[in-house]
Amino acid sequence: MRLRHPDGTVLHVGYCTNVHPAEDLAGVLAQLDRYAAPIRARLDTDVLGLGLWLAAPVAAELAADAALRARLRRELDARGLETVTLNGFPYQAFHAPVVKHAVYRPDWTDRLRLQYTVDLATVLADLLPDVAARGSISTLPFGWRTPWGAGEARAAAGLLDELARELGLVHRRAGRPIRVAFEPEPGCVVETVGQAVDALSAVDASYLGVCLDLAHLACAWEEPGDTVARLAAAGIPVVKVQVSAALEVADPASAPLVLASYAEPRFLHQTRTRSGVDFDDLPDALAAGAGGPWRIHFHAPLHAEPMPPLTTTLPVLRAGLAALTAGPSCDHFEVETYTWSVLPAERRPAGDAGLVDGIAAELAFARDELLSLGLRPEPVTAGVSR
Repeated sequence: MRLRHPDGTVLHVGYCTNVHPAEDLAGVLAQLDRYAAPIRARLDTDVLGLGLWLAAPVAAELAADAALRARLRRELDARGLETVTLNGFPYQAFHAPVVKHAVYRPDWTDRLRLQYTVDLATVLADLLPDVAARGSISTLPFGWRTPWGAGEARAAAGLLDELARELGLVHRRAGRPIRVAFEPEPGCVVETVGQAVDALSAVDASYLGVCLDLAHLACAWEEPGDTVARLAAAGIPVVKVQVSAALEVADPASAPLVLASYAEPRFLHQTRTRSGVDFDDLPDALAAGAGGPWRIHFHAPLHAEPMPPLTTTLPVLRAGLAALTAGPSCDHFEVETYTWSVLPAERRPAGDAGLVDGIAAELAFARDELLSLGLRPEPVTAGVSR
C-alpha cells in the first residue's frame, strides 16, 4: 500500500514475509500466490508491499543471476506486489523447531553477515518499483550482547565501513540508494536508542541508520517522541519502521497460566520489567517471579486482543507512529508479526485462509492508524509503471 504524507513523501506500507517458511526461490515464489495475492485482494488495494525475507542461500542465488532477479520482479509486478524493503535479520532457518539465540548468528563480526547483506542490496536494487526513492534492509543490532568486547566492536566497525563502501557501489550502479538499518532489540549489543546513537555515531549516515521496531522500543520502556528526537539530533536516520506490538501484563502473579501459554520453544521472548529487571526469555521471568509490570518480546497481532489479563503495547505503537510522521518522514513501514504459528493454540489462525485474514486485518489496522495521522491514500494510476 502507498500513502501520501502531507510533506509530499510517498510512504510504502507492507508486511514482512518472514512469517512464512521458505528457504529457496521456489518457496518464495509460492508464497506470492498462497498468501500475498489473497491478502492484496482482501484489502482491495492497488498494490501491496512485501518486506521480503530471503534466506542467505536464496539471496546469494539471486545476487549471482540478473535473469533470476528479473524473473522475481516480473512475478511481483504480475500480482500487484512491490518490494522496497528486505528483512535481513534472520540469516536462514527462521522456522526451525528451535531458533532462539541462533537468529543472531552470524553477527556483524563475521564476513558472512557482510556478504549476505551486500547480496540483499544487489537483489533489492533490481526489485525497487519505479516510484520508490530508495530501498532499505533491516539487520541485527551487531549481535547478541555476550560475548562482545573491544575486539568484537573493532571487527564490526571494519565490516560496517566495508558495507558503506559496497552500498555506495550499488547506488552508483542502480541510481538509487539502498540503506541498511540496524534494529535495536532486547538482549543485543544495541538494545536501546541511546546505545544505537553511541554505536552508529561514526558511520556513513548516507547508507546506514536505524530500524525502529515499535515492539522492541516498548520492551526497552523508551518513550517514542524522545527516541525520534534523539536520533534526529544525532543525525542518524530512521531508515525503516516495523509496526509491531509487544505483550504487556500489569500483574504477572495474576496470570501465570496465561503467560505460560505464550512461552514456546522456537523464538526468544525477552522480558523486561518496568523496574529494570531483565530476563532473556519468558520462562526465566516466570521462574524468577519478578514483580510487574512486564513487557514481553512477543509480537502480538495488531488488531486482536491477547488472552486476558494480558494487553499489548499499542499505546507505544500509536505514539511512535505519531512521532515518526510529525516531521520529515521515514517512508518504509513494515508490519512484522512473525509469531502467528506459535500463538496459544486457541489464538492461532485456521489454515492459510485464517493467516491471510489475520495479516490483512493487521495491515488494515496499520493503514487506518496512519490515515488518522493525516496521511492519504496514494492510488496507483493504471498504465503507469509501478
